Amino acid sequence: MDTKKVKMLINGCFVDSATSHWEDIPNPATQEILAKVPYSTAGEIEEAVAAASQAFKSWKNTPIPMRARIMLRLQELIRKNLDQLADSVTAELGKTHPDAKGDVFRGLEVVEHACGIASLQMGGYVENVASRVDTYTILQPLGVCAGITPFNFPGMIPLWMYPMAIACGNTFVLKPSELDPITPVKIAELAQEAGLPDGVLNIVHGGKDTVNALCDHPDIKAISFVGSAPVGTLVYNRASGNGKRAQCMMAANNHGIVLADANKEYTLNALIGACFGASAQRCMAIHTLVLVGKANEWLPEFVEKAKTLKVGPGWEKDTDMGPMIRPAAKERVTGYIEQGIAQGAKLELDGRVVSVQGYEKGNFIGPTIFSNVTPEMSIYREEIFGPVLSVVNVNTLDEAIAFTNNNPFGNGTAIFTSSGVAAHQFQNEIDVGQVGINLPIPVPLPFFSFTGSRGSKLGDLGPYGKQAVEFYTQTKTVTARWPKETTVPGEVNTAITLK
Repeated sequence: MDTKKVKMLINGCFVDSATSHWEDIPNPATQEILAKVPYSTAGEIEEAVAAASQAFKSWKNTPIPMRARIMLRLQELIRKNLDQLADSVTAELGKTHPDAKGDVFRGLEVVEHACGIASLQMGGYVENVASRVDTYTILQPLGVCAGITPFNFPGMIPLWMYPMAIACGNTFVLKPSELDPITPVKIAELAQEAGLPDGVLNIVHGGKDTVNALCDHPDIKAISFVGSAPVGTLVYNRASGNGKRAQCMMAANNHGIVLADANKEYTLNALIGACFGASAQRCMAIHTLVLVGKANEWLPEFVEKAKTLKVGPGWEKDTDMGPMIRPAAKERVTGYIEQGIAQGAKLELDGRVVSVQGYEKGNFIGPTIFSNVTPEMSIYREEIFGPVLSVVNVNTLDEAIAFTNNNPFGNGTAIFTSSGVAAHQFQNEIDVGQVGINLPIPVPLPFFSFTGSRGSKLGDLGPYGKQAVEFYTQTKTVTARWPKETTVPGEVNTAITLK
């Protein structure tokens, strides 16, 4: 039986690629081949951008209420198909089904926010700035925009990008991750069903060459990227060097700070989920646990709770952790564990010993915990993107803040405490984009914007929320005077001021 081919979306049609370069998409729990993804040809990428350019001519003038109604229909269709989309995420990425539903749902929230584009895209107006002179601003779309998304949220992150871009009047070319593109294409089918005109949304596939083609194309005005730091830096430099707007959300080393006055049971449960959920294939996962003072005494209980997590295929009931996306990802994690041991960290819990009966070919690895970790160790310095936790002990909150701020990344952080004074000091002094207070993964709802600082973000604006409207529009300022009809000759004004 022939393996299914993942389609491209070009000018409203889901089409097969003519490429000779195809990659397998295996189920990470079984290695069963689900489909093959093409690496789109240069000509196909050109077709997609040309379709978006042509569609922009009419889409930019489509009344905002009509754009909003399409977003309303899209959110209804995503909600209706939520379970099926979650099944797709579980099959191609390995997430547990509840986590996969959360993946799609957090994207759905952005679609819901885009439904309010009429109020979000308002300009400003001031009358009588001079005699019979009014000034007003208009937020207009840029043109063709593009998005490059990672493998770890195939439902959510594409929906962080194109709903807001399209609602603002732009057209879009999406390049989903070549590791799990099935779900993004399924959601795009719903977007077409919702009524998007041909060419407004397009999808191409591939790797480095596709990314470079989008960064270089003169008709693309803005690039949104989420992924690793090395690639994000290259994308940002290449895109901005070509005169495009660029926003790149990148790597992380997120710290969870625990004070001894925190609610112990709540804190331990919250951190277990944040450290090991989705096998820590999240940019917002807690990578480093900073235990302050006597909170270090909680470490044995934390390890025991981690041992209770059930590792297995995401579709099985009560599974807490699914597999890594690819065998290479598992090998990367085991390599870091070996480095941690060699560099002198104490291995409190070894996830390499995990074996899942009946799924011996799966890319499974269990929770792994190191204590006695120091900043120069590889397991602390580098983003592992797997379920390996570094535990550090400091004496004071001041030390914890300084330790966290000394890390080059600034994506997310959290503090657990019952002290409002300590929480306020932490939120004020920490140099990190997303801050949680007794919440381990503080990803904001779309009314706000996903942020980031230092090595975790390039570009000034975030991918959704209020900042997305700024990113996907340009401001036009109009100053208008409608003079009264008169036969009296006026004077010539050679000054730059308005009278």
